[in-house]
Amino acid sequence: MPSKAGLERGGMTVFLTLITAGLIVIVSGFLGALLWATLTAILFQPIFDRLLRRWPERESLAAGLTMLILTVAVVIPLLVIASMVVDQAAGVYQQLRSGQIDFGQYFRQVHDALPDRLRQLVNTWGFGSFERAQQRLSQALTQSVSVIARHALSIGANAAGFLLTFGVGLYVTFFLLRDGRKIGPAVVAALPLDERVSELLADRFVTVARATIKGSGLVAAAQGALGAVTFAIVGLPAALLWGVLMAIAALLPAIGPTIVWGPVALYLLATDAYWQAAVVVASGVIVIGLADNILRPLLVGRETGVPDWLVLVTTLGGIEAMGLSGIVVGPMAAALFLAGWQAMTEARAARGNPSLRPGGPEPIGQDA
Repeated sequence: MPSKAGLERGGMTVFLTLITAGLIVIVSGFLGALLWATLTAILFQPIFDRLLRRWPERESLAAGLTMLILTVAVVIPLLVIASMVVDQAAGVYQQLRSGQIDFGQYFRQVHDALPDRLRQLVNTWGFGSFERAQQRLSQALTQSVSVIARHALSIGANAAGFLLTFGVGLYVTFFLLRDGRKIGPAVVAALPLDERVSELLADRFVTVARATIKGSGLVAAAQGALGAVTFAIVGLPAALLWGVLMAIAALLPAIGPTIVWGPVALYLLATDAYWQAAVVVASGVIVIGLADNILRPLLVGRETGVPDWLVLVTTLGGIEAMGLSGIVVGPMAAALFLAGWQAMTEARAARGNPSLRPGGPEPIGQDA
């Protein structure tokens, strides 16, 4: 027969589960905005802390100034770039529909420019014939560009909903900055885990969030900007759009922006645009390639502890599951997964050897 205390704990667990699920359903339309508001607040927390030291006890003023910096330095430039990308995406989409852009012709030009031995090898790569391979690759690339263009156009078509979600995100960011010192510890204390484990997971969450945005995000943006400038120099149409694609590709470890500038350089070589191809290759190898090695150590203060192969897999899986938000959610899930197993391993070791615990001989998970 369960005790009254056990029934009360069980009832409270059921109640919290149901009310939490209900709240998630209610705010499901704004989950993306809430996620990015949380990440933005984490990223700009050092600026808020610096302003708060200048004006102690004036959290609202410090949060407001932080939001002003965020708006001027990030929001406005992103909106300007987004509007330009939408215009270029619309142009590319119309050219695809009208047949002005024909990826099949581009592949044929590259194929004809290959040496005879390499051309024969390409023809025997399991596609039956180069025409079949060309058809598959052209169809996949055309569909990818069309999807990107349609998504860009859908933002303009649903401007009201986008602005509402964007406004909610900024509004929540302000309060997370202002009240983050209270909200963070309260959330950690409420987790049904050992205090040290909760603090470890919270620390890993903040670390990976900052590393992903500051490291991967800003480095990818820099590489995309360099790629857009390079494409503009060689006269490639819609250079900004391809730069954005390069920035997205740069988020993937081991793959990187090479999957964008590599085919471009190959096409330029096939069409006898030798100096343009040389510029793209030199920029890709020397400038864009080294940007990651130079900028990442400056932007990321400590390692996330997540292997590159796991970052790649979780980033791709996150994008497939959640779209753009998956770029951050995927690596964070991997980091929390590793941190959770690390915490359990440390807890087992501490139970077996009390001297490993800095707090004394009391086992982890037990009340003093």
